[in-house]
Amino acid sequence: MTAPTKGKRGRRPRSSKDASGHELLLDTAEELFATHGFHGVTAREVARCAGVDAALVVYYFGNKHKLFEAVFMRRAQIINRERLVALDAYAAAAGPELSVEGCIDAFIRPVLHWSMNGGPGWKRFFAITAQVNNTALWGGETMGRYFDPVVERLVDLLRIALPAASDEQLYWGYHMMTGALTLSLSETGRIDRLSHGRCMSGDLPTLFERFVPYAAAGFRGLVEGWRPNPL
Repeated sequence: MTAPTKGKRGRRPRSSKDASGHELLLDTAEELFATHGFHGVTAREVARCAGVDAALVVYYFGNKHKLFEAVFMRRAQIINRERLVALDAYAAAAGPELSVEGCIDAFIRPVLHWSMNGGPGWKRFFAITAQVNNTALWGGETMGRYFDPVVERLVDLLRIALPAASDEQLYWGYHMMTGALTLSLSETGRIDRLSHGRCMSGDLPTLFERFVPYAAAGFRGLVEGWRPNPL
């Protein structure tokens, strides 16, 4: 496939053929990044697996890092928009009866909906999210850029639901909750083996049922306090 004529990006109207090539590269990159991680994939490999000229990666995205960000943003912006809508709708409906469980439910329900109903692409996105969330070099900055507004809205509501909580307690609670959530959405099969089949990582309805009270109890436990023995 011949690369389009070079020029300033965004100046050339995109045809339907261009759009299909753009989406093909995103889909292919998403599958490869989910399987092998950012550093385990080259831009040339993405193009080869997509069956297109490697120059198209440069044309559409500039470089591999920008391709990765485009893959991440494509679904992150959908999930973030739906989370904000869900949080605002819950706050309006609950009024003074706002609860920790209700806040967490609104925060994770869109995520689990897409994981259960969105098909393989969404499964891959959540696998990539878990990788990013556990990457020290640039993962924190990437997660912050895409997810901070949603997290801050959740924390704002938790301040109302847990008026005795300090910001330190709320952010620690979020930190530990999001780690559990991204691990759970990765569906690694670890819990399947540990529990000898009693629990299945792909059983997302049961995960949802268990996750909300578990996370809510964690936030309350931070407020109530516990003093460990000195190390």
